[in-house]
Amino acid sequence: MSSSTFKDLKLNDTWLNAIEDMGYKNPTPIQQQAIPVIIDGKDILACAQTGTGKTAAFLLPVLQKVTEQPVSSGVHTLILVPTRELALQIDQQVTGLSYYSDVSAMAVYGGGDGVGWEQQKAALKLGIDILVATPGKLISHINMGYVNLENLKCLVMDEADRMLDMGFIDDIRKIVQFTNPERQTLMFSATMPEKIRKLANQILREPTQINLAISKPASGVAQQVVICYEDQKLKLVEFILTETQYQSVLIFASTRKKVKQFEKEIHRLGLNIKAIHSDLEQSERENVLLEFKSLKLPYLIATDVISRGIDVDSIELVINIDVPGDAEDYIHRVGRTARAARKGKAITFVAPLDFQKLQRIEKLIESEIERMPVPESLGKAPVFEITKSNYSQSNGQKGPRRPFKKHNNSKPSA
Repeated sequence: MSSSTFKDLKLNDTWLNAIEDMGYKNPTPIQQQAIPVIIDGKDILACAQTGTGKTAAFLLPVLQKVTEQPVSSGVHTLILVPTRELALQIDQQVTGLSYYSDVSAMAVYGGGDGVGWEQQKAALKLGIDILVATPGKLISHINMGYVNLENLKCLVMDEADRMLDMGFIDDIRKIVQFTNPERQTLMFSATMPEKIRKLANQILREPTQINLAISKPASGVAQQVVICYEDQKLKLVEFILTETQYQSVLIFASTRKKVKQFEKEIHRLGLNIKAIHSDLEQSERENVLLEFKSLKLPYLIATDVISRGIDVDSIELVINIDVPGDAEDYIHRVGRTARAARKGKAITFVAPLDFQKLQRIEKLIESEIERMPVPESLGKAPVFEITKSNYSQSNGQKGPRRPFKKHNNSKPSA
């Protein structure tokens, strides 16, 4: 598609002004392809990697429809998401984009207190233009009998593959049964496995299909791996964070225990770091995320609970302390940096037990990730060797292309 400005995408002046105020310049490919189709009222099955601007791709036309085609009661648009973090992120974007309109929106998710439940209940009884919800919590409200989805104009499923991976398929099917059968349905997914296509066939009507860079990290991410032993990982983090000055670094670990351990050890180095994991109350998570987004907190360590639910354009570096078990999760982790047109770096530590996981990732992205050596001061590292059938290891360092270099890190350009 040749459109290069938002003015070409059938958006009216209200939303063109909102786009300008939000600092958006030119539409991304997913926005170019999806926005006109959604405005025309067609269903969509879209496969697009994280960081491509897909949230705005469905929010902008949905917001325009809310103001041009309001409903008399109930919910106009329902956006289903896998996690509360993503629900909050989308709710915040609705607030920003709809500053000059009177669109009402609410995020419904678990983990809150009784006051939050009552606020959600009151809003749902009154009616809401845009409802962003996790499936499980919405089902809880639906079971109470006061959620009206009969006039629903639009159903959006964001991160559909993740919702199915998390076991929400039955909840989704139940929710769909309560909606207006004449609704418009938009399904967005980072991957397109058979189970997603099967669900799409059940709930979408002759959808327009959009496929963009399936299962590939954004081109602006400089990916590197460090082959190391488990007991070298903390020193590696220290080396990376003290050798180069970064404004915003997101660190992932695969377990809650390791997140807590590394938070404590990195904090002892005098670095300002906080953690997000499932032991924290929702309000604590939100406060930490707010600090990180506003650049008051330079270092954040977390489990995969936020690998798809954090939208911070300024993240310069992602460090994977562990290789994620699912190759798709690697895509989403490294996709937290180099968002939209920015540049970023992702460094993954690979211990011997994780060699096969790295092999699966490289097969998925169809390229070999650059190898970086362990600094000599940290001792010998395992060897990473590829054979036709497996990976092997031995003592000693082998095969790195070039060592870590100390350099001045400039802020990514927009």
